[in-house]
Amino acid sequence: MQPYEKLLDQAFDKLPKRSEESDRFQMPKAGVQPAGARTIITNFTEIASALRRKVDHLQKFLLKELATSGELQGNRLVVQGRFRSDVVDKKIELYANEYVFCPDCGKPDTKFVREERFLFLKCEACGSRHVIKKV
Repeated sequence: MQPYEKLLDQAFDKLPKRSEESDRFQMPKAGVQPAGARTIITNFTEIASALRRKVDHLQKFLLKELATSGELQGNRLVVQGRFRSDVVDKKIELYANEYVFCPDCGKPDTKFVREERFLFLKCEACGSRHVIKKV
């Protein structure tokens, strides 16, 4: 029979190596194209689906935060005004922190749940619920 420490070392050698990437969720980056006095976010629906949120909810938040108007045209959002991509990415990150990531465990496995007249952010990972304000 082998000593315990040697068996333990053999077991650790058989374990799969940890991946270098610590997050399984990557924040989507906005594809921004200036078009005269407008800005086009070319991958807007892809961003909404990556965040697992409805397009109209993300659109309403983004337009409110940018203090402008805009409309959805197919897969892209056309916004009045010129905005740099880092500004749009910051607003999308703000949206994710407020409406996607769980305040308790920090995971993106959340969904909106309506109970009576309140809207909750329910985490599918840890089970917590938090009341969220409307956009």
